[in-house]
Order: sequence, then structure tokens, then C-alpha cells
Amino acid sequence: MEERTFLLIKPDAVERNLIGEILKRAEDAGFKIIALKMGDLPRTQAERFYQVHRGKHFFEKLIEYMSSGKVVAVLLERENAVKRLRELVGATDPKDAENGTIRHDLALDGQRNSVHASDSSRNFEFESKFFFEPTLY
Repeated sequence: MEERTFLLIKPDAVERNLIGEILKRAEDAGFKIIALKMGDLPRTQAERFYQVHRGKHFFEKLIEYMSSGKVVAVLLERENAVKRLRELVGATDPKDAENGTIRHDLALDGQRNSVHASDSSRNFEFESKFFFEPTLY
């Protein structure tokens, strides 16, 4: 059964011209791109998007980083999309990510780890609606 998930290409990857590489890896892994949007993530929006991390020691640095440059929001579709994208993305810290994953191969460090991926269907609903109008896809 087809499922949708959400991918966010972070400022470090956009700045290093890795958008095409990341999208190619997703397509090569069997994902279909449903919607794509590039733009800024102002501080107030970054705080809302990452509200689940409010109060954690890394929250302020995360918000500063995520609002420091352009991001690319992507809706993807395939069977077991949430699980498969998490596998393709790899562990949050690239030192812990498996060879061949996006974060292992492209991330700079645990914060500038190039991408964010929904970790559940519930979070996909919030994250996709945050960036895309439901009528667009």
C-alpha cells in the first residue's frame, strides 16, 4: 500500500548544492516526488515546527540553524514510506549512520545533518500540513 512521508532538506545541504543529489537518492530508492517547495524558514516558524524539542539543550542552536538559510520541503510516496525514508536518511548523528545513508555520506555533523524525515505517520500529518496546503497534493 502506498504511503506518504515528508523530507526537509536543511540549510547546510541547500547551501552546498546537494538538493539534486538528495532527491536523486530518494527517487533511486523508489520514492515518487508528490510536491516540492523551497523557501526560508523564519525563526517563528522554525520554533513551531520543532516545538516538540522546546526546552531541550539543543533547541536554541537548532532554531538558529534552521532559520539561517533556505530549506526544501518534499512530499514523497511509496510503500512503507515513513520507514523506508528513515532508513535512507540514517541516524541523526552521521557518525552513527550506516554507510550509504544520506546523513553518513552528506552530513557535516549531528546538527548540520542535511535532512529531516518524518518519524511517524502522525508526525507526517503535522509536518506536511506545516509546509503544504492539503489541497496541493
